[in-house]
Amino acid sequence: MALRDTHVTLAHGGGGKAMRDLIEEVFTAVFDPPGMEDQARLTNEALAERGARLAFTTDSFVVTPVEFPGGDIGKIAVCGTVNDLAVGGARPLWLSAAFIIEEGCEVALLRRIVASMAREATAAGVRIVTGDTKVVGRGSADKVFVTTSGVGVIPPGRDMAAGLIRPGDVAIVNGRLGDHGAAILAARGDLALSTDLQSDCRSLWHLMAAVLDAAPGTRAARDATRGGLAAALNEMAAAACVGIEIDEEALPLHDEVRGVCEILGLDPLYLANEGTLVAFVPEDQATAALAAMQATEAGRGAAIIGRAVGTHPGMVTLRTAFGGSRIVDMLVGEQLPRIC
Repeated sequence: MALRDTHVTLAHGGGGKAMRDLIEEVFTAVFDPPGMEDQARLTNEALAERGARLAFTTDSFVVTPVEFPGGDIGKIAVCGTVNDLAVGGARPLWLSAAFIIEEGCEVALLRRIVASMAREATAAGVRIVTGDTKVVGRGSADKVFVTTSGVGVIPPGRDMAAGLIRPGDVAIVNGRLGDHGAAILAARGDLALSTDLQSDCRSLWHLMAAVLDAAPGTRAARDATRGGLAAALNEMAAAACVGIEIDEEALPLHDEVRGVCEILGLDPLYLANEGTLVAFVPEDQATAALAAMQATEAGRGAAIIGRAVGTHPGMVTLRTAFGGSRIVDMLVGEQLPRIC
């Protein structure tokens, strides 16, 4: 084993042997990309199908702490990019991964992050085929930042977009809300919170594929990440120029998330998720879509939470447990920074 350093130094970003040892032993030995060229050359039978379209997405991840209950920055980078493709109806196939590494970062930490990425990529059915590393001086980053880009294929005839939502369409979520945001908040240790909460961080392609098989008329889906379910629903309502009404009593929430929110005065609708999506399907396909979700590991807690309506276009409202109604608006800022 050529790499004997326990911590990353600026030499590991200098373009010489130290950098080559780091890349080969920590990254490419695990990801096993096809060849060592400056670009990945991609081929898949899905691309040959007449009318197929490519989907492309990119995202950066700066979560703190980089390791948290239920995941780490590597897992969330793969899941986040896979999910951005999946909610558009694309089958995720390939990822790139770029790392900004702070001088002094433990090599052992990098190995754990890379191993986590490889496991999640295998589970999601994608390959990490290209990437990059840069090393910055101590204090210029926070251990490691990761940027991932993803390419997927949308089969012919599939068209999903928030603007296609129509009044009467049913809103379904695949699981509990706010677990990721609450778990990250507790993991930071700033508030002396004791909880067993774990992030819901997971890839959702297999769940989305099952939904599309059962309910091919699915209009649109969004993963409820930063800004939580509230942000996702507001974006969809605005794009479709419809109103969205949800039922407070139908929202799947962990008791510990409710407790954390009550203590800190937070609204769980705005807490981030990393393995939760909301899908809108025609009413006559809602039962099939819900059953398809519940038959998957990631969708066991799926629930119908509301529907699109023709009134108050562009607005999201919540029917409260007391029988009243309130507007669920977009956040002006962010309840909790650096959660993904």
